[in-house]
Amino acid sequence: MLVTLKELLEDAQKKKYAIGSFNLHNMEMLPSFFEAAKETKTPISIQISNGTAKYIGLDLIVSMTRTLAERENVKVALHLDHNSDLDFIKKAVDAGFTSVMFDGAHLPLEENIRLTKDIVQYAHKQGVSVEAEVGAIGGTEDGVSVEHSNHTDPEEAAYFYKETNVDALAVSFGSAHGQYRSKAALDFDVLHKIYEAVDAPLVLHGGTGVSYDDIGVLIENGISKINIGTILNVTYIEKGKETFSESSLDNSLRNLLIPCNDKVKEIIKEKIYHFNNNRALAN
Repeated sequence: MLVTLKELLEDAQKKKYAIGSFNLHNMEMLPSFFEAAKETKTPISIQISNGTAKYIGLDLIVSMTRTLAERENVKVALHLDHNSDLDFIKKAVDAGFTSVMFDGAHLPLEENIRLTKDIVQYAHKQGVSVEAEVGAIGGTEDGVSVEHSNHTDPEEAAYFYKETNVDALAVSFGSAHGQYRSKAALDFDVLHKIYEAVDAPLVLHGGTGVSYDDIGVLIENGISKINIGTILNVTYIEKGKETFSESSLDNSLRNLLIPCNDKVKEIIKEKIYHFNNNRALAN
Protein backbone atom coordinates (compact mmCIF):
# COMPACT_ATOMS: atom_id res chain seq x y z
CA MET A 1 0.00 0.00 0.00
CA LEU A 2 1.04 3.60 -0.49
CA VAL A 3 2.07 5.15 2.83
CA THR A 4 3.75 8.36 3.90
CA LEU A 5 7.49 8.65 4.30
CA LYS A 6 6.83 9.74 7.88
CA GLU A 7 5.24 6.35 8.65
CA LEU A 8 8.22 4.47 7.21
CA LEU A 9 10.74 6.63 9.05
CA GLU A 10 9.01 6.15 12.39
CA ASP A 11 9.36 2.39 12.00
CA ALA A 12 12.98 2.72 10.87
CA GLN A 13 13.87 4.82 13.91
CA LYS A 14 12.11 2.43 16.25
CA LYS A 15 13.79 -0.69 14.83
CA LYS A 16 17.17 0.92 14.09
CA TYR A 17 17.47 0.49 10.35
CA ALA A 18 17.43 2.81 7.33
CA ILE A 19 14.78 3.04 4.62
CA GLY A 20 16.22 2.58 1.15
CA SER A 21 14.95 5.24 -1.25
CA PHE A 22 15.54 4.17 -4.85
CA ASN A 23 15.44 6.31 -7.99
CA LEU A 24 13.06 5.22 -10.74
CA HIS A 25 14.41 6.05 -14.19
CA ASN A 26 11.79 4.45 -16.43
CA MET A 27 8.53 2.51 -16.22
CA GLU A 28 10.17 -0.83 -17.00
CA MET A 29 12.21 -0.67 -13.77
CA LEU A 30 9.25 -0.35 -11.44
CA PRO A 31 8.19 -4.01 -10.96
CA SER A 32 11.73 -4.96 -9.92
CA PHE A 33 11.54 -2.44 -7.05
CA PHE A 34 8.47 -4.19 -5.69
CA GLU A 35 9.89 -7.66 -6.20
CA ALA A 36 12.94 -6.69 -4.15
CA ALA A 37 10.82 -5.21 -1.37
CA LYS A 38 8.50 -8.21 -1.29
CA GLU A 39 11.31 -10.76 -1.26
CA THR A 40 13.08 -8.95 1.58
CA LYS A 41 9.81 -8.21 3.44
CA THR A 42 10.91 -4.61 3.77
CA PRO A 43 9.16 -1.29 3.02
CA ILE A 44 10.88 1.03 0.58
CA SER A 45 10.70 4.54 -0.78
CA ILE A 46 10.54 5.04 -4.54
CA GLN A 47 11.87 8.44 -5.47
CA ILE A 48 11.14 10.34 -8.63
CA SER A 49 13.43 12.99 -10.09
CA ASN A 50 12.11 16.01 -11.92
CA GLY A 51 13.25 14.44 -15.20
CA THR A 52 11.49 11.13 -14.56
CA ALA A 53 8.33 12.91 -13.42
CA LYS A 54 8.13 14.85 -16.66
CA TYR A 55 9.08 11.82 -18.77
CA ILE A 56 6.40 9.49 -17.39
CA GLY A 57 3.87 11.92 -15.92
CA LEU A 58 2.82 12.37 -12.32
CA ASP A 59 -0.57 10.70 -12.74
CA LEU A 60 0.81 7.60 -14.45
CA ILE A 61 3.57 7.22 -11.86
CA VAL A 62 1.00 7.32 -9.05
CA SER A 63 -1.31 4.86 -10.80
CA MET A 64 1.44 2.32 -11.51
CA THR A 65 2.91 2.56 -8.03
CA ARG A 66 -0.46 2.26 -6.29
CA THR A 67 -1.42 -0.76 -8.41
CA LEU A 68 1.83 -2.61 -7.70
CA ALA A 69 1.80 -1.71 -4.00
CA GLU A 70 -1.67 -3.18 -3.59
CA ARG A 71 -0.98 -6.22 -5.76
CA GLU A 72 2.28 -7.10 -4.03
CA ASN A 73 1.14 -6.02 -0.55
CA VAL A 74 4.22 -3.87 -0.05
CA LYS A 75 4.47 -0.66 1.96
CA VAL A 76 5.96 2.03 -0.21
CA ALA A 77 6.34 5.79 -0.03
CA LEU A 78 6.18 7.56 -3.39
CA HIS A 79 8.61 10.45 -3.07
CA LEU A 80 9.30 13.42 -5.34
CA ASP A 81 13.03 13.99 -4.98
CA HIS A 82 15.06 17.23 -5.24
CA ASN A 83 12.75 19.95 -6.51
CA SER A 84 12.71 23.73 -6.13
CA ASP A 85 9.55 24.42 -8.13
CA LEU A 86 6.78 25.03 -5.59
CA ASP A 87 4.02 24.72 -8.16
CA PHE A 88 5.30 21.39 -9.45
CA ILE A 89 5.72 20.04 -5.91
CA LYS A 90 2.11 20.95 -5.16
CA LYS A 91 1.02 19.19 -8.36
CA ALA A 92 2.79 16.05 -7.11
CA VAL A 93 0.92 16.32 -3.79
CA ASP A 94 -2.38 16.72 -5.64
CA ALA A 95 -1.55 13.78 -7.94
CA GLY A 96 -1.15 11.38 -5.02
CA PHE A 97 2.53 11.37 -4.08
CA THR A 98 2.90 10.52 -0.39
CA SER A 99 6.15 12.43 0.09
CA VAL A 100 7.81 15.44 -1.52
CA MET A 101 11.13 17.21 -1.16
CA PHE A 102 11.63 20.93 -1.43
CA ASP A 103 15.31 21.57 -2.08
CA GLY A 104 16.22 25.10 -1.05
CA ALA A 105 19.75 24.33 0.08
CA HIS A 106 21.12 26.73 -2.55
CA LEU A 107 19.10 29.60 -1.06
CA PRO A 108 19.84 31.85 1.93
CA LEU A 109 18.70 30.09 5.11
CA GLU A 110 15.71 32.34 5.83
CA GLU A 111 14.39 32.02 2.27
CA ASN A 112 14.85 28.24 2.43
CA ILE A 113 12.81 28.25 5.64
CA ARG A 114 10.08 30.47 4.21
CA LEU A 115 9.56 28.38 1.08
CA THR A 116 9.83 25.09 2.93
CA LYS A 117 7.12 26.22 5.36
CA ASP A 118 4.87 26.94 2.39
CA ILE A 119 5.28 23.36 1.14
CA VAL A 120 4.91 21.87 4.62
CA GLN A 121 1.65 23.72 5.17
CA TYR A 122 0.28 22.61 1.80
CA ALA A 123 1.45 18.99 2.01
CA HIS A 124 0.57 18.32 5.64
CA LYS A 125 -3.02 19.40 5.01
CA GLN A 126 -3.26 16.47 2.60
CA GLY A 127 -1.37 14.02 4.80
CA VAL A 128 1.80 14.14 2.70
CA SER A 129 5.31 14.05 4.18
CA VAL A 130 7.94 16.68 3.43
CA GLU A 131 11.71 16.38 3.21
CA ALA A 132 14.00 19.41 2.98
CA GLU A 133 17.73 20.06 2.85
CA VAL A 134 20.19 22.18 4.79
CA GLY A 135 23.76 22.26 3.51
CA ALA A 136 24.45 21.64 -0.18
CA ILE A 137 25.14 18.06 -1.30
CA GLY A 138 27.42 18.17 -4.34
CA GLY A 139 27.72 16.01 -7.45
CA THR A 140 25.59 15.23 -10.48
CA GLU A 141 22.50 13.06 -10.79
CA ASP A 142 19.95 12.77 -13.59
CA GLY A 143 21.42 15.79 -15.36
CA VAL A 144 21.28 18.08 -12.31
CA SER A 145 24.62 19.31 -10.99
CA VAL A 146 25.66 21.00 -7.76
CA GLU A 147 29.24 22.21 -8.19
CA HIS A 148 29.93 23.31 -4.63
CA SER A 149 29.00 21.32 -1.55
CA ASN A 150 29.17 22.50 2.02
CA HIS A 151 28.67 20.59 5.23
CA THR A 152 25.51 21.22 7.17
CA ASP A 153 25.89 23.50 10.16
CA PRO A 154 24.30 21.73 13.19
CA GLU A 155 22.91 24.95 14.67
CA GLU A 156 21.39 26.00 11.35
CA ALA A 157 19.89 22.52 10.97
CA ALA A 158 18.30 22.71 14.42
CA TYR A 159 16.90 26.18 13.73
CA PHE A 160 15.61 25.10 10.32
CA TYR A 161 13.82 22.05 11.73
CA LYS A 162 12.26 24.05 14.57
CA GLU A 163 10.93 26.65 12.14
CA THR A 164 9.67 24.29 9.40
CA ASN A 165 8.53 21.09 11.13
CA VAL A 166 9.63 18.95 8.19
CA ASP A 167 9.29 15.17 8.42
CA ALA A 168 12.85 14.44 7.23
CA LEU A 169 15.99 16.49 6.85
CA ALA A 170 18.68 15.85 4.23
CA VAL A 171 22.10 16.82 5.53
CA SER A 172 25.55 17.19 3.97
CA PHE A 173 28.61 15.62 5.60
CA GLY A 174 30.69 14.20 2.76
CA SER A 175 28.49 12.20 0.40
CA ALA A 176 27.98 13.25 -3.23
CA HIS A 177 25.45 12.54 -5.95
CA GLY A 178 26.75 10.42 -8.81
CA GLN A 179 29.69 8.92 -6.92
CA TYR A 180 30.11 5.23 -7.76
CA ARG A 181 33.74 4.66 -8.71
CA SER A 182 35.03 5.59 -5.25
CA LYS A 183 33.78 5.66 -1.69
CA ALA A 184 32.68 8.82 0.07
CA ALA A 185 34.82 10.28 2.85
CA LEU A 186 32.13 10.92 5.43
CA ASP A 187 32.64 13.34 8.31
CA PHE A 188 31.03 11.45 11.18
CA ASP A 189 31.89 14.19 13.65
CA VAL A 190 29.68 16.62 11.70
CA LEU A 191 26.91 14.03 11.47
CA HIS A 192 27.03 13.31 15.20
CA LYS A 193 26.75 17.01 16.02
CA ILE A 194 23.75 17.32 13.69
CA TYR A 195 22.17 14.24 15.28
CA GLU A 196 22.59 15.72 18.77
CA ALA A 197 21.13 19.07 17.68
CA VAL A 198 18.20 17.93 15.50
CA ASP A 199 15.26 15.75 16.45
CA ALA A 200 14.23 14.97 12.85
CA PRO A 201 14.94 11.75 10.93
CA LEU A 202 18.06 12.45 8.87
CA VAL A 203 18.54 11.59 5.20
CA LEU A 204 21.74 10.72 3.37
CA HIS A 205 21.80 11.58 -0.33
CA GLY A 206 24.39 10.09 -2.68
CA GLY A 207 24.18 6.66 -1.06
CA THR A 208 25.79 4.83 -3.99
CA GLY A 209 29.23 6.00 -2.87
CA VAL A 210 28.81 5.01 0.78
CA SER A 211 30.71 2.01 2.14
CA TYR A 212 28.66 -0.76 3.72
CA ASP A 213 31.09 -0.66 6.64
CA ASP A 214 29.73 2.79 7.51
CA ILE A 215 26.02 1.90 7.54
CA GLY A 216 25.84 0.95 11.21
CA VAL A 217 27.50 4.20 12.30
CA LEU A 218 25.16 6.20 10.06
CA ILE A 219 22.08 4.60 11.58
CA GLU A 220 23.35 5.09 15.12
CA ASN A 221 23.75 8.78 14.32
CA GLY A 222 20.24 9.38 13.06
CA ILE A 223 20.32 8.43 9.38
CA SER A 224 16.91 6.89 8.72
CA LYS A 225 16.77 7.12 4.91
CA ILE A 226 19.50 6.47 2.35
CA ASN A 227 19.03 7.53 -1.28
CA ILE A 228 20.26 5.29 -4.08
CA GLY A 229 20.14 6.37 -7.71
CA THR A 230 23.37 6.32 -9.70
CA ILE A 231 24.19 2.64 -9.37
CA LEU A 232 20.73 1.64 -10.62
CA ASN A 233 21.05 3.79 -13.72
CA VAL A 234 24.65 2.75 -14.45
CA THR A 235 23.90 -0.95 -13.99
CA TYR A 236 20.79 -0.78 -16.19
CA ILE A 237 22.78 0.84 -19.00
CA GLU A 238 25.68 -1.58 -18.65
CA LYS A 239 23.43 -4.64 -18.79
CA GLY A 240 21.40 -3.08 -21.59
CA LYS A 241 24.52 -2.57 -23.70
CA GLU A 242 25.30 -6.25 -23.25
CA THR A 243 21.84 -7.58 -24.07
CA PHE A 244 21.26 -5.26 -27.03
CA SER A 245 24.66 -5.95 -28.58
CA GLU A 246 24.11 -9.71 -28.43
CA SER A 247 20.52 -9.71 -29.70
CA SER A 248 19.12 -10.39 -33.14
CA LEU A 249 16.70 -7.82 -34.57
CA ASP A 250 13.75 -10.21 -34.45
CA ASN A 251 14.05 -10.65 -30.68
CA SER A 252 11.38 -9.09 -28.47
CA LEU A 253 12.46 -5.89 -26.77
CA ARG A 254 11.16 -7.15 -23.43
CA ASN A 255 13.68 -10.01 -23.54
CA LEU A 256 16.45 -7.41 -23.64
CA LEU A 257 15.06 -5.41 -20.74
CA ILE A 258 14.19 -8.25 -18.34
CA PRO A 259 17.89 -8.95 -17.54
CA CYS A 260 18.31 -5.22 -16.79
CA ASN A 261 15.37 -5.33 -14.38
CA ASP A 262 16.78 -8.46 -12.74
CA LYS A 263 20.10 -6.70 -12.11
CA VAL A 264 18.28 -3.75 -10.56
CA LYS A 265 16.36 -6.10 -8.27
CA GLU A 266 19.61 -7.75 -7.14
CA ILE A 267 21.15 -4.38 -6.28
CA ILE A 268 18.09 -3.20 -4.36
CA LYS A 269 17.96 -6.43 -2.36
CA GLU A 270 21.65 -6.08 -1.53
CA LYS A 271 21.20 -2.47 -0.42
CA ILE A 272 18.16 -3.35 1.68
CA TYR A 273 20.10 -6.12 3.42
CA HIS A 274 22.84 -3.70 4.48
CA PHE A 275 20.44 -0.87 5.33
CA ASN A 276 18.61 -3.33 7.58
CA ASN A 277 21.82 -3.70 9.57
CA ASN A 278 22.37 -7.16 8.07
CA ARG A 279 19.15 -8.62 9.40
CA ALA A 280 15.80 -9.57 7.99
CA LEU A 281 12.80 -7.39 8.77
CA ALA A 282 9.39 -9.02 8.81
CA ASN A 283 6.51 -6.56 8.53
